[in-house]
This record gives sequence, C-alpha cells and structure tokens, in this order.
Amino acid sequence: MLLPLVLLVAGCGGSHHVFSVGAVEDAAKFAPDPRAQMKLARDANLDTIALSAVWHRGADAAADLPPLRRAVDAAVAEDVHPILSVYQLSSNTPGDAASRAAFAAYAAALARALPDVRQVIVGNEPNLNLFWQPQFSADGGDAAAVAYEALLAQTYDALKAVDSGLEVIGGALAPHGGDRPASSRPTHSPTRFLLDLGAAYRASGRSKPIMDAFSIHVYGESARVPPTLEHPHTTSVGIADYGKLVQLLGRAFGGTAQAGKSLPIVYGEYGVETAIPPAKRALYTGHEVVPVVDEATQAHYYARAIGLAACQPTVELLLLFHVVDESRLQGLQSGTRYADGSPKSSYGPVRDAAGRGCSRG
Repeated sequence: MLLPLVLLVAGCGGSHHVFSVGAVEDAAKFAPDPRAQMKLARDANLDTIALSAVWHRGADAAADLPPLRRAVDAAVAEDVHPILSVYQLSSNTPGDAASRAAFAAYAAALARALPDVRQVIVGNEPNLNLFWQPQFSADGGDAAAVAYEALLAQTYDALKAVDSGLEVIGGALAPHGGDRPASSRPTHSPTRFLLDLGAAYRASGRSKPIMDAFSIHVYGESARVPPTLEHPHTTSVGIADYGKLVQLLGRAFGGTAQAGKSLPIVYGEYGVETAIPPAKRALYTGHEVVPVVDEATQAHYYARAIGLAACQPTVELLLLFHVVDESRLQGLQSGTRYADGSPKSSYGPVRDAAGRGCSRG
C-alpha cells in the first residue's frame, strides 16, 4: 500500500518538516460507497480525513464502531490517513471523575478497534459553552480549562496504554472567545484558555505530557476575512498568528514535562463558505445565515492558508472543513465540491495548492 502523500517543506537553514493537508469529513461513515467519498478527498490532494466520534453518557464504543470502521477501511483503501476526533456537546461535559473515566475508556476502545488510526484528537472547542460547561466558576475564575486538562491527561494515558505510538492531539480550540464570565454566552478566548490550561497542568503536578500535538481551529471572523489577517492586539488566533501561538505555548508549558514552543501544531479546522449559484440551489435546503464569498475568493483564501501553514516549521497538518458541502444552508458550504459532489470552480486551484506546499506569496 502506498503511504499517504505528505509534503517535505524546506525550512530555515535547509531543514525540512512534514506537512500535509486534509479535511474534516464524516460522509464516508454513512455513504453507500465510502471509498468513493475518500477518493474525492484523495483526488483533491487531501491525504488526511478526520472522522468524528461523539461521546455521551452511556455511549457504547462497540455500537459506534461500524460506521467508523467502514470509513477507516475506505480511507486506507484510498491511501488517505484517518484521524479520529473524540468529543462531546456541553450537555454531556465529562466534568466529574466518573464521566472522565468513561470518556477515556470510550476513546481507548475506539483506538483499540481501529489500529489504522494513528492520531486521536481529544475534545472539540472546549473554550466554547456549546461544547463545554461551565466555562467559569461562580467567582468568575476559570473552570473549563482546569476540567479539560484533567480529561486530556486521563485520556492521554488511556490511549497510550492502547498504543504508545498513537499521537494524542489536545486543544482543538475555537479561534475566538469573549472571556466574559457574566455574558449570556460565556466563552474563553484561545489565548486565555491556553494559558489557563498551562496553569492547570502545572498545578496538577503531573510529570509527563498530556498531548503530543496541539490543535486550534483557525476560521476567520467571517468568510470574508483572509487567512493573512494577524491579531497582534486581540486574544484571537489565526493562521497568520503562528508566532504568537508558539509564544503562548511556550508561556503555558515552558519548563515542564509538556513540550511548549516545540509542540507540533495542527490547524484542526479551516473553512470559507461560498455562495451557491442558482443552477445548484436545488441541491440545498433552508437559507444562508452568515456572510459568504464567491468561489474565486474561496480558492484564493484556501491557497493562501495552505501556503502559509506549510511554511510554519512546527505545523504538521491543516484540515479544511469539508470536502463536500453540507446540504443544509444553515450548515457549512465550505467544501470545494457542491452537495452532489460536483466540483466548484475553486476545486482545481485548491487541489494545486495542496500539492505545492510552502508559499509566502
């Protein structure tokens, strides 16, 4: 079997690092032909697919395995690298000892049953109240990062007990947040959450890591915001804020058993939604609820995002969201293919960018 396509990107002083481009896409879990779904990704030079496993209290890994196994098998058959993302919604936040143990056991059971999966993302946007509650304690202090650190540590140990070679990816933070405990939608910024996560790790007294790589989602404030926008004076983090992110990792974990500045980085989600042309409107339901851009802008933003990320020495992966559009317009039309799988005009430029690697222009 061929190894997944990866890019060896030249860095400073002639050094190289491995960088690849993939997507977050669950379609193969349920499609009549899962290999066809993976082939769409492979044909677009997307060599990695992240598949979701949503934990809840009482979740049974064995019951959730069949769609995951068919998707993983299809990925392997098409030379696409499968990643597993295990998370929950806030109504099932694993904030107590019993829930943490159940979550960790669920993740470990899936990893054990899916040996072709070599990377596992633990959690999804725990700095947002959609996925983790409470975000703050009664006195306004941090609650989410402390509880997430405990979950990440326990899940790390459970996954390493299955296979010490698994890469455990922590964080998966949203790129923006309010840091206002009294707001109607309390959230943490990635800056505050990461520093709180480091403080929780230090306070735990743990003498081994809690993650092998750090993930952050890097959406712009809207589809109209380019990936080249830096946030030097705010707490948001995007692709262009690589230096800021590395410094934050160093502040959070420097001098501990957890790598900081040198920690590999995964841009776990990036998406730019496009307007749907009249000829394709019948494929979709509902109404668009956010600003969108034309396909030429999507192509340009994706190409710039890939080029920038590939030049950043510790970034190992960028995942686009999705390969194929969601058919509900309230969802994300950020694929380079329409809901019927046919290519948008952005498909070719993005495919070419994914095969090129580092580009600062």
